[in-house]
Amino acid sequence: MLSKKVLLDSHGEDSSYFVGLQMYQKNPYDHVHNPSGIIQMGLAENQLSMDLLESWLAKNSDVTGLKENGGSIFKELALFQDYHGLPSFKKALAEFMEEVRGRRVTLDPTKIVLTAGSTSANETLMFCLAESGDVFLIPTPYYPGYDRDLKWRTGVEIVPIQCSSSNHFRITKCAIEEAYKQAQSLNLNVKGVLITNPSNPLGTTMTHEEINIIIDFCLDKLIHIVSDEIFSATVFSSPNFISVLEALHKRNLEDSIVNNLVHVVYSLSKDLGLSGFRVGMIYSNNEKVISAATKMSSFGLISSQTQHLVSNIIGDKKFMKYYMKENIKRLKKRHEMLVSKLKRIGIKCLKSNAGLFCWVDMRHLLSSKTFEAEIELWNKILFVTKLNISPGSSCHCNEPGWFRICFANVSEDMLNVSMQRLKAFMETSCHDDVCNARRIRVS
Repeated sequence: MLSKKVLLDSHGEDSSYFVGLQMYQKNPYDHVHNPSGIIQMGLAENQLSMDLLESWLAKNSDVTGLKENGGSIFKELALFQDYHGLPSFKKALAEFMEEVRGRRVTLDPTKIVLTAGSTSANETLMFCLAESGDVFLIPTPYYPGYDRDLKWRTGVEIVPIQCSSSNHFRITKCAIEEAYKQAQSLNLNVKGVLITNPSNPLGTTMTHEEINIIIDFCLDKLIHIVSDEIFSATVFSSPNFISVLEALHKRNLEDSIVNNLVHVVYSLSKDLGLSGFRVGMIYSNNEKVISAATKMSSFGLISSQTQHLVSNIIGDKKFMKYYMKENIKRLKKRHEMLVSKLKRIGIKCLKSNAGLFCWVDMRHLLSSKTFEAEIELWNKILFVTKLNISPGSSCHCNEPGWFRICFANVSEDMLNVSMQRLKAFMETSCHDDVCNARRIRVS
C-alpha cells in the first residue's frame, strides 16, 4: 500500500546521534523545572552571540517591520517568489562569504543556488552529481546526518576514508586511495569526495596539503569535490580556514576542468546561529549543476521575508565586522573553558581551532577496546549522568572511545553543571542493573 521509500529503513534515525537528540526532547534539563533532566551537548548550535543579533533587530525596526524608504514592502515580499531568490540577498551572501575567506576569493552571485539549509544543499548536489547506487568518499569521522542527507532519498552510497588518531585524523593520500580501491572491489562507481572544512566533529581546519591531496586525487580520477564549509566563520585560532576555492585559485586551476568539478555548500546555521531560518546555498562554477540545482530548489525555498531580513543583517558591514570579531572571541573562550574543565577531571581533547564542539578522548574509560564498550559508556553518560553527547561510532570513527561534545548551545551555568555531573560519574561507578535496565540498542 505504501512506497518502498516509506518502508525503507535507511533514514538513520536509529543512530545513537539521533537517539540522543530524541531522549533529550523527552526529558530536557531546566535548572528550575527539571534540574535532573538531560543536558543537550549533542547539538552543534551557536547560541553564544544571539544577543548581538537581537540588539541589531531592536535597532532596525524598519527591516523587521517590512518597510523600506518609509513605505511597506509587505505585499512585494508576500506574493509569488521566483525560486532563483532575491538578487540583493545573493549579492549580500556572496560578499559575506568573501569576507569570511579574507577576500582571497571572489564569488559570483549568479553561481549561488539558495536552499532550505545545508541539508537540502547537500541532498540537491547528490541528485545533480550521482545516480542511485553511486558512491561518495568521505573522511572519517564525519557528521552523522550525512547518512540521512546524502543517502536516504537519493540512493547514493558512502564509502569512508579511514583517518586515524595517530596523525590527528588528517587525510592522507594512502587513505583516500584505499577507500577508492574498496569501492572498486565492491563494483561501486565513485562520483566524488565530500569533505567538511572546518571538520565536524573534529573542530579542525584542513591544511593546504590535505586539500591539495583531495584536488589532485579528484583531478586524476575526474570526479567531483563537494566541500561543506558551514563552519568557515567559527575559526577561533590558527591555522586559518582555507576554502577549496582559494586552493584552486592559488594553483591557477580556475580555468582547468577541475573547476567544473568543485562545489561548495554553505549556510548561516552555524556562523550566525540562524539554524531555524533555514538559509543554505550551493556555489558552483558548473553551469549545468547551477541550472539543475536551481530548478530543484523550488521544492525547498527560503521565504522572501527571511531573505530580506538576512540580507539586511549581513549587508550591514559595520555590524557584521563587530559580530564576527565578538563571536570568535566568545567561541574561543567557551572552547578553552570546556577543554580546561575536561582536563581537570582527567579527559583530554583533540587539539582544535574551529567549530562548536570538541572531539573528546574517553578511550581510557572503556571497559574494553570495542564499539560495544563505547555504546555501553554512552548509555551510562546519557541515562545515568544525563548528558547527551555523541559517540564516535555515530560519526563512523574507526577507533572506539572518542566522543563529540558541543559547547556553544548551552549557557555557562549549564556547562558547569554538566562538568560536575561528568566528574561525579568518573568518581563513582554506575550500577550495572540501572544501566542495563535503560540500555537501548543502536546501530
